[in-house]
Amino acid sequence: MPSFYSKKDLFFQLFENQNCLELTQLPYFSDHSKETFTLVLEAAEQIAEKSLYPIFREMDRQEPQLVDGKIRIHPAMGTIIRKFGEDGWINAIFPYEEGGQQLPWVIHLAAGFIFQASNYSASVFPFLTTGAANLIRTFGSKELKEKFTPKMFAGKWQGTMALTEPDAGSSLSDLTTTATPASISGVYRIKGQKIYISAGDHDACENIIHLMLARIEGAPSGTKGISLFVVPKIRLDGAPNDVLTQGIYHKMGYKGAPIAHLMMGSQEECEGYLVGEAHQGLKYMFQMMNEARLGVGMNAVAIATAAFQASLAYAKERPQGRKISEKDLSKPQVPIIEHSDVKRMLLFQKSVTEGALALLIYCGILSDKIAQETSAAKKLKMEALLDLLTPIAKSYPSEMGVKSTSMAVQVLGGAGYTTDFPVEQYFRESRIHPIHEGTTGIHGLDLLGRKVWLQEGLGWKTLQQEIQHSLDQVKSIQELNDLGHSFEEIFLKFNHSAGELLFKRNLGPEKFLADATLFLEASGILCVGWMWIKQAISAQKAISSGALEQSFYLGKIETARYFMEYELVKILGLIPRFHAASYPTVTMEKDWF
Repeated sequence: MPSFYSKKDLFFQLFENQNCLELTQLPYFSDHSKETFTLVLEAAEQIAEKSLYPIFREMDRQEPQLVDGKIRIHPAMGTIIRKFGEDGWINAIFPYEEGGQQLPWVIHLAAGFIFQASNYSASVFPFLTTGAANLIRTFGSKELKEKFTPKMFAGKWQGTMALTEPDAGSSLSDLTTTATPASISGVYRIKGQKIYISAGDHDACENIIHLMLARIEGAPSGTKGISLFVVPKIRLDGAPNDVLTQGIYHKMGYKGAPIAHLMMGSQEECEGYLVGEAHQGLKYMFQMMNEARLGVGMNAVAIATAAFQASLAYAKERPQGRKISEKDLSKPQVPIIEHSDVKRMLLFQKSVTEGALALLIYCGILSDKIAQETSAAKKLKMEALLDLLTPIAKSYPSEMGVKSTSMAVQVLGGAGYTTDFPVEQYFRESRIHPIHEGTTGIHGLDLLGRKVWLQEGLGWKTLQQEIQHSLDQVKSIQELNDLGHSFEEIFLKFNHSAGELLFKRNLGPEKFLADATLFLEASGILCVGWMWIKQAISAQKAISSGALEQSFYLGKIETARYFMEYELVKILGLIPRFHAASYPTVTMEKDWF
C-alpha cells in the first residue's frame, strides 16, 4: 500500500515529543496506556488502508449527484459509515456510561489524521456526527438524547452543523431562519434556508440530523437572539419533515462529501426541537465550532502530509540530470532528491506539516487536560492558552497546507499537474481549509481583536512563558545553541513589534485590525517555530541516549534549522507593517479599483 502518512513521525509527536501518556495519570483516562493508544491508531491505519484509500480517487472522479431530490454518494460509504459506528469511533471520546471509551481527544484527533490523510472526503462523515451528537448530549434534554444519539453513534443517522445562510455567512448576526413555537412544548416550526451544509443530505444513512441555528420570533436582535435546534430530515414517526434539498454544490476538491443547499418549511411543516435554553444557540454551537476549528487544522495537515509523502516517494525514484559539479554525461542520472532545490521544496513541506502537526497535538493534549483539571486557577490559565492558540492552530495549517500541497505538485513537475498522480487532487482538496469554520480573516480579527485581550492577556502571557521555558531548555543543549539563538532573536523582535501593534488599539478598530491577518500569520510562524524547538530538543535527547534510527532524529534537527533560516525569518518581513503609519487597505476607495 502507498504511504500517505509517517507512522514514525506521528508516534514521535505523541509519545516522545509531547508525551500524551501523561494523560493516563488522570483518573478519567487511567484505563488507557501506550498499548491501548497504539491499538487504536493501528486500527485506524487498517481502516484507512483497506477501506478509505482504495476509493480515494473514485470519490473525486464520481462526485455526488442530486437525483430526484436526494443526493447520491459513493456506494461504499454506507458500509464505511456503519463500520465507524459499529467499531465505536463516533462516540469513542464519551464516557463509559454513555457507551463511549473515554478515549483522549488527542488520540481521536490523531486517528482522524490517519483517516483524513488516506481519504479526506470519506473521513468527514463520522466525525461530523460526533460533533453534532456531542451538542445534543451536552446541552439537550434527556428526551432528545434518548431519541437521537443512539442511532447517530451507531452510524445509522448522519449529524450536521447548519449555520450558513445565503445572506449570513460569517455574519451570524444577520441570520434569518425563523422558529415559531408549536402547540407542543419545545417544538418549533422552522422556516428558512441553509447553504454549504457538509453531508447535509445523502443516501448512505437512514436519516440526517441537523443541529441548526434559528431565531425564535420576538428574540433579541444580533447573536444574542439565536437558538439551537435539532432538525431531522425525517421525523421519528417516519414522516418527512419538510426539509428539502434544493441543490448541491460542485466543488474544486473534497468532492466525495456532498455540500447541500437546504430549504426548511416550504410547506410550513418543518419541526425543530429546542436544544437547551432559548437564545443560547451560538454559545452552544461554539463548543462544536472550537473543536471543529482544531479539526480543520488537522484536516489541512493530513492532506498536506499525504502530498508530502507522495512527492517524497516520487523524488526518490525519479531520475533527472546529474549533480551540478558532474560534467561527465556518461554518468547515470541521479534521483531528483539529490538536487538541493528539490530538497528545499521537500524541507518546506516537511517543516510545515510536521511543525503544524506538533502544534495541533499540543492543543489536543491541552484540551484533554483542561477537561479533567480540578484546580480553577490552573484550568483558567490553560483555557486562556488554548483559546489563544485555536485561531493559530486552525489558520496556519490551513494557509500553509495550500502552499505545501502546491510545492508537492512542483516537485513532480509536469507529472504533478496530471491526474495520473495524486498530488493535483491533494492541492485542490487543501483549498477549502482557509475557508472552513471561519475564514483566515475572521480568525485574524478573533486573535488580535479578542483572544489577545481575554482575561487581561492571560493567554498571551502564558504563551510567552511556555515559549521562554522551551528556549531555556534548548540553550542549555550545546548541540542546539544555534537554534536557540536564532529563535530567540526573532522572538524578541516579534514581541516588541506586537507591543507596538497593540498600542494602535487607540486608533480605532478599522486601523487597529487592518493588519490582523498579518499578525495571525506572524503568530503562526512563531508558534510553529516554537514547536520545532521542542522537536529538536526531543530529537537531541534521543540521539544522546543512543536511540536507534538516528537518521530520523538527525532529520528532525536539520528540518528545525531549515525552519529557523527559511521560515521563521519571514516574521522580519511582516514586522514593518506593525509599525507602519499608513493604512492603504483602509483609505482605498471602492471606486479607485
